[in-house]
Amino acid sequence: MTRKIADCRNYPSVSNCSLAITSEEDEVVRAAAEHAVSVHEHTDSPELRDQIRASLEDEKVAV
Repeated sequence: MTRKIADCRNYPSVSNCSLAITSEEDEVVRAAAEHAVSVHEHTDSPELRDQIRASLEDEKVAV
């Protein structure tokens, strides 16, 4: 299974957040949603999780 990454650096924020979360898709969505709520003051919702899932990229592994 391809690991996914959610990277706050891809989105502008007041805090200039640089967190990147890498794991299997469901784990990244869960952790990114928790981060979005606790740090960026979003409200956890199915829509937020759908947006996070849609923004995920495949992890690029250095060889």
